Amino acid sequence: MSNINTKALASPLTWASTIELLESVKVDEIGVKERVASLSTRSIKRESKLQALNYIVSMCDLTTLEGEDTEGKVLQMTAKAMRPDPTDKEVPSAAAVCVYPSLVSTAKEIIGTSNVKVASVSSYFPSGQVPLESKLLDTKFAIDEGADEIDIVINRKAFFEGDYRKVFDEIVALKEACGNIHLKTILEVGELRTYENIKKASLIALAAGSDFIKTSTGKISNGSSKEACLVMAKAVYEFKESSGFSAGIKVAGGIRNSKDAIRYLIIIKEELGEDWLHADYFRFGASSLLDDVLKQIRKLKTNAYQSSYYFPRG
Repeated sequence: MSNINTKALASPLTWASTIELLESVKVDEIGVKERVASLSTRSIKRESKLQALNYIVSMCDLTTLEGEDTEGKVLQMTAKAMRPDPTDKEVPSAAAVCVYPSLVSTAKEIIGTSNVKVASVSSYFPSGQVPLESKLLDTKFAIDEGADEIDIVINRKAFFEGDYRKVFDEIVALKEACGNIHLKTILEVGELRTYENIKKASLIALAAGSDFIKTSTGKISNGSSKEACLVMAKAVYEFKESSGFSAGIKVAGGIRNSKDAIRYLIIIKEELGEDWLHADYFRFGASSLLDDVLKQIRKLKTNAYQSSYYFPRG
């Protein structure tokens, strides 16, 4: 598994180039559903399943974003990210832990020299409904505290009002504030309502310099879907064709079992290729997913399921 810091950082396109991308947006909704249904029937061999499950562990961002978060809770989650299964050294570490800005320094201290990254939400997650100046202060604080990655949310108000330029300009400014810190932009696909909106939001975020596009904050019931992931993958592919930059995708919200996660891997492999099957380019924002994946790994190795308390809680 390569280190995400070796991945080239995105640079914003001009607004004129972004308009050209948006003018070409067309989505065959029936085709999207049929493609997802077709890929969902794919199965993988037993010998490939263990590899896929280990991939999923290495792509997980363990997250705690609650008002009741404490240093102790972050410590427990971070320890689990570094050693998901303390009894099995073959199980890789997770990709990152994601916390509020005020807990970044705590997570960084625990991480130490581990290759697990510390991500922080910013821009007044999850609503993003504050002036840009406040979003920039929030982001700069998280970076000063030691964040390796920043997760922002798009300005959905501006998007729905058709002010795509404002959405673009805000992300450009936040990307500039991030410097060499990787920027993940959350689209909140469950609120975007249509596949065309998802693709437009994806292309705006990518053109503005996002290193990753992400499905959801995880704070709404319909946070992610395989159809949304497919549309985002097609946007990433088209953006690479036009810009030469390979962006990442993060799926979050409602992904709770390994069977479902493997279907997402299949979509990414079929739409973007094997180069995207590592944490530099694909992530799962699903803390509850990890326990099921660990159980499935143990089942493959021992032919017996472990009790729910076998794996330490994050």
